[in-house]
Amino acid sequence: MKKSNIFLLYTILLVLIVLGIVMGFINFIIDLEWFSNLHYLDVYLKNFLMQVIIGFLVFIIVFLFLYYYVDKIIKDYSNFAQDIIVKKNTKTYKKVSLITSALIAFFMAFGIAANWWKEYLFFINSIPFKETDPIFHKDMSFYIFKLPLLYHIYRLSITLILIIVAFVIIAYTLMYLSDKTRFYEISDKDGNLFRAIYNKEILTKAFKELTILGIVFFLLLAIGYYFDTFQILYSAKGRVFGATYTDIHVSLLFYKILIFASIAAGILIYVAFYTKNIKYAFASISLIPVIMLMMFISETIVQNLIVSPNELNKESPYISHNIEYTRKAFGLDQVTEKKYDMKKELTWEDLEQNKGTIDNIMINDYRPVKQAYNQLQALRLYYKFNDIDIDRYIINGKYRQVFIAAREIDYESLPPQAKTWINLHLKYTHGYGVVMSLVNDVTPTGQPDMIIKDIPPSTNTDIRIDRPQIYFGELTNDYAIVNTKTGEFDYPSGDKNVQTNYEGTTGIPMTFINRILFSIYTKDARILLSTDITKDSKILIYRNIIERVSKIAPFLLYDDDPYLVIDNGKLYWIIDAYTYSANYPYSQPYGNMGINYIRNSVKVVVDAYNGDVKYYISDNNDPLIKVYSKIFPTLFKDIKEMPQGLKQHIRYPQFLFDIQSEVYKTYHMTDPQVFYNKEDAWDIAKEKFDDKIEYLESQYMIMKLPGENKEEFILMIPYTPATKANMVAWMAARMDRENYGKLVVYKFPKNTIVYGPLQVENMIDQDPNISKELSLWNQQGSSVSRGNLLTIPIDDSMLYVEPLYIQSQNQNALPEVKRVIVAYKDQIVMEDTLKNALNKLFNLNIQQIPQQNIPSNTASETQKQLIGKAHEAYQNAMEAVKKENWADFGKYMEELKQILSQLNKSIK
Repeated sequence: MKKSNIFLLYTILLVLIVLGIVMGFINFIIDLEWFSNLHYLDVYLKNFLMQVIIGFLVFIIVFLFLYYYVDKIIKDYSNFAQDIIVKKNTKTYKKVSLITSALIAFFMAFGIAANWWKEYLFFINSIPFKETDPIFHKDMSFYIFKLPLLYHIYRLSITLILIIVAFVIIAYTLMYLSDKTRFYEISDKDGNLFRAIYNKEILTKAFKELTILGIVFFLLLAIGYYFDTFQILYSAKGRVFGATYTDIHVSLLFYKILIFASIAAGILIYVAFYTKNIKYAFASISLIPVIMLMMFISETIVQNLIVSPNELNKESPYISHNIEYTRKAFGLDQVTEKKYDMKKELTWEDLEQNKGTIDNIMINDYRPVKQAYNQLQALRLYYKFNDIDIDRYIINGKYRQVFIAAREIDYESLPPQAKTWINLHLKYTHGYGVVMSLVNDVTPTGQPDMIIKDIPPSTNTDIRIDRPQIYFGELTNDYAIVNTKTGEFDYPSGDKNVQTNYEGTTGIPMTFINRILFSIYTKDARILLSTDITKDSKILIYRNIIERVSKIAPFLLYDDDPYLVIDNGKLYWIIDAYTYSANYPYSQPYGNMGINYIRNSVKVVVDAYNGDVKYYISDNNDPLIKVYSKIFPTLFKDIKEMPQGLKQHIRYPQFLFDIQSEVYKTYHMTDPQVFYNKEDAWDIAKEKFDDKIEYLESQYMIMKLPGENKEEFILMIPYTPATKANMVAWMAARMDRENYGKLVVYKFPKNTIVYGPLQVENMIDQDPNISKELSLWNQQGSSVSRGNLLTIPIDDSMLYVEPLYIQSQNQNALPEVKRVIVAYKDQIVMEDTLKNALNKLFNLNIQQIPQQNIPSNTASETQKQLIGKAHEAYQNAMEAVKKENWADFGKYMEELKQILSQLNKSIK
């Protein structure tokens, strides 16, 4: 290669390295400013410095190890080679080896530092679980906090040895075959003799290096087999996860044999070199594979001839271990099981005593609610409701369950001509307000009856919103620069837009230096060149709340369903965070991540306006969160420090509950024989939704649990037998006050048949009156769909409620709640309101049932049709306004005028 090409290559490499260092330094400075702004600088520095220390140590060890062997090989090549050019280039070869070793060591150290820091901090901050495994009787902290790091070190060491072994074999083989190590220029008389001698010396040198490496390799292998003895606790070969009969009586024995065999193999390698007897070398290499083959044969024989014919007897103790430790790892050992006798006949008095439950029956579903919010309350093209959350509030003195959603800026919905840099980053900086509706109320047209709505927020409740701006949310995926000359769009008001300036404390000041840094960081020079940015301006980054909390504490697992809370006039996001592990012995792994231990130990609160983030420990019994709080003492606060208004809204997370309910459907069986035969296996109940059979979603609801005196907010799911559709039990997670986190399972008597949701769905399908009415609606140009079937336990009885939606074929039409189906035992009724359905089902006087704002059935069919057409025309007119299509707007308004005229005549 020409010197000019080499110079160019080195120049390009140097430029890339400098650019990488500069970008890394800029990212580091920005991170320092951002963490400092949030008062978590110590968290960042501890994380960063720990990675630097680990990376530096790994770099030094790997570099010295690699460079030693590469340099040694180069020296040997230079000594044996008789080519003058080779000897002259020895210094160049050494420089190349130095750079190559450094680069390999750097990339290995970089990757290891990014992945090992948590394991290292776990190792040095470990605390006992005060639980031991049933085989080796070691505390669980050994497996979760210590063994992972030891395994990492072992794997790195064995990998380095294998790389060097491969390199030595290749290098000395090429050296042996190279013409440059032969003496063709010496006299014919002696040339062949000298060549043979030098080739022999090369082989001797190679065997010496391989002997040293071989001894180290087999000693490391012995350590690896010692670690493998603990891996039997994660065996997946048997009937259940964890060590089984064959693992304990065969595999464990052979791992111990392999430990001594590895040491013996290292000794044989040493003997082979000094006795010059190749047989010992072959014996050392073949010893381990022979024992492993014997291990495989022995395992197969024992499993098939001893275990399989007597599997239940042999595996019972290990099945018990799996049941016990799986239940502990998923928090199911604390589940309280109770009987639910189903002996009571519901009466009006029972409904009256459970008025709080009846008043909060969800006759709407979050999916059509989201659709309605976006069509009726988005108000502008650039607003969007990303998600519907379910929570509970004290509203005008009553405990009510509600839907709530944040109105956020959706930058993707802006017209192309409006997607300018100023609009995206300086002008449209935040969303505005929320919409809230009761889960059991709808308007006369079947839409959610919104108790908080519009811009600015209006309400007839005692809930107030003083700070409706949302600078940090689920859709705020890009940076915003606030307090600029441009002014920020706050909210639309008629034909004008109201502007505002950010008054929060967070944000990085836009000093001249910071403008340069962020121009490079964002690869956008407009941050530096814009005259709208002043010394008072600030930049807000990491505004997506999941990204924000993950940046601060990346070691936690975050729920993908944050929910919005109104407290003391301000908006907050609450995010559930989890500690987890895949290293809990004997516990059955769950999901793609292989998690076999999980706790919802942290509640994260993010201020939607200011962006402040606070981490509250909600499970002080979790050893993992104790270790994390020991590592980062300033990061976590006790849940007692959470403001009372926020504490009233913490929920038991659906994500964790769904995992627990899924695991419990098998692990409610604690008897090994019953578990082995799956005699009492359960399944999550199924329902029919949108004409498809699917698993029932766990449901938040307000209800009075059996034996309790007042209603509470719970999360529940019904169970059926694994191969049948009738219900056998239901699980509830409690979350109010001192009962937070308690899991209760109510079991039905085995001699009683309780209809499951899918059976009730089939009964609805077979009801002639309901089928007739559904068919009629479908023939009239409307589509009929059924919402979630709710199973509502009331006083040792079970009530089933399902809303019915009707949606016209018009493109912009919304699904409307038009009927409510209620089932009790063998009776099914469908009426236009829940009130009337309960009246018909229990033969009650209509005044006895609490009045609810659901479409009444007093209008004639003609009037109903006209009302529906009027609503449709209004929706079309509003869509035309959004699209600024004034011709269509006029047409639809004229149509609405005619419909209202017809409706007025029908009333007269």
